[in-house]
Amino acid sequence: MAEEETEKLKTLIVDDEPLAVERMQVICSKIGELQVVGTASDGAQALRLVDALTPDLILLDMTMPEVDGMSVAKSLAKKAERPAVVFVTAHDNYAVEAFDLDAVDYVLKPVKPERLERAVSRALARRGDSERSDSTWLDELWIPHRSELIRIATSEVGRIDAERDYVRLHVGEGEAARTYLLLQTIAGLEKRLDPAKFIRIHRSTILRRDRITGLRHDGLGVWSVELADGEALRIGRTYLPKVKAMAGR
Repeated sequence: MAEEETEKLKTLIVDDEPLAVERMQVICSKIGELQVVGTASDGAQALRLVDALTPDLILLDMTMPEVDGMSVAKSLAKKAERPAVVFVTAHDNYAVEAFDLDAVDYVLKPVKPERLERAVSRALARRGDSERSDSTWLDELWIPHRSELIRIATSEVGRIDAERDYVRLHVGEGEAARTYLLLQTIAGLEKRLDPAKFIRIHRSTILRRDRITGLRHDGLGVWSVELADGEALRIGRTYLPKVKAMAGR
């Protein structure tokens, strides 16, 4: 029995809404891998309790007065030993920023028990992973889809198109191809993608480099990239030198 206790994740619940804290405590009580060691109603209190209780996991509300969840996560990121963070929020438009802070998961309210269980499984896997990457580039994206967020590895994304304040991610190929919208500007996302794997060819288009099979000169200084599926996309003049350099031209 004592051995089982050591395997549990000491968990701190942080939310400024008492009913949300109560609901989360009830859900956590039914997840055998969790041991709730405390609750906090604001970000400042959360940081004090992290120092006092050294939790393994924080279930962290994103929007709180004064010190919000993002600020708490930024403060924790500076610690050599820090708990895993699962953001719990009613808002789906902070997902990219959350994973920049190395969050384990991003769970939307109202929280479903099975969804929190998946987040806990990710936290346990993270704790057992001694080879976590220290890369500054995004290796996964979390996309709002129906009533939850789904994980998309950046290696699965072949093309990204700008659509005003959103980007459309093209994932998979052939019959398995699908697209998702993410609230993020193409310029903002470009800064977070590994330039060794992705290249911007137009103000509205980013491609995964390995999808490009060749360059084509269409005349009058106009160039296009040719893709593995036979499609050709025009290269914007601003981006042409970088694309040519990729091809050694």
